[in-house]
Amino acid sequence: MSGLAKAHRGVAPGGPGRAPAKPNHRGKLGAQTTRTYFWLVMPSVLLLVLIQGYPLVYAAVQATHDGSLIQSGSFVGLDNFTNVLTSPAFWKAARFTLLFTVVGVFGSWAVGLGLALLLRTKIPARGVFKVLLLLPWVVPIVVSSTAWNWLVSTPTSPIPTLCRALGLGTPLFLADPNLAVVTVCVFKIWVSFPFMMMMSSSALASVDGTVYEAASMDGANRRQQFTRITLPLIARSTYISWILMTIFCVNDFPTIYLLTGGGPVDSTSSLVVYAYRMVFQNFQTGPGVAIAFLMTMTLVVVSVILYRQIRKSSVA
Repeated sequence: MSGLAKAHRGVAPGGPGRAPAKPNHRGKLGAQTTRTYFWLVMPSVLLLVLIQGYPLVYAAVQATHDGSLIQSGSFVGLDNFTNVLTSPAFWKAARFTLLFTVVGVFGSWAVGLGLALLLRTKIPARGVFKVLLLLPWVVPIVVSSTAWNWLVSTPTSPIPTLCRALGLGTPLFLADPNLAVVTVCVFKIWVSFPFMMMMSSSALASVDGTVYEAASMDGANRRQQFTRITLPLIARSTYISWILMTIFCVNDFPTIYLLTGGGPVDSTSSLVVYAYRMVFQNFQTGPGVAIAFLMTMTLVVVSVILYRQIRKSSVA
């Protein structure tokens, strides 16, 4: 065997042999790193358990008892859940919550994405325009709901007056059940699209512009670039924004309550408004907390489904 062959095979000139093995510290360092991470995370976990654990356990106790805000009452098991699920008022609130959530999520996403795409073009005073578009999200919801009430609440409000001048009659936006549903959904899109716009803008900023140049050279038009490039590349950010907005819509109490109070005739009463009325107006803590638990389980299921879509996304 030549010296070069021996060198390739790890044989020393004096005879066959192996190079001394280097000590493997990876396992020891990995264990130390794991322990360090554990002790760094443990205080936050304990704090989270203390803050959220006790209210969750107390709410579970309330959901299985027939009590009020003052006393827990007697144990009734799952009767509160059964009574809630067999109540027509619950399913009416659930249907509106579903409609409110779907319109709020996809309506605000469509408007936000469209404005994010518009802001990527060369338009005059783009920075000022972007700041102004954030105002519906920045302004407190109390101020926004008061302004919308002034615009549509009475026959002499500006929007009904304009409709009457155009020969469209005098629509009662907050007195007619169907118009109230439309008004609340539009109001939700108004206060939510800036959040979606910011999420979409940050996702679009990470897309390499050379991808569009290559697609244009291959003959792809604007629609094909949007459906084949833009949407797939921002898919993960889109799913994350959908998860967050779904949670925001289902748990949104002030947007509905400050604008319509859940009326007229409970047409805009969502599950969270219905639960609020059960607990703080009817003093039926058990059914109200049971509704909250059902809402939580539904949100967990929807979040898991959308999270799986994030993992399935091909964009890294």
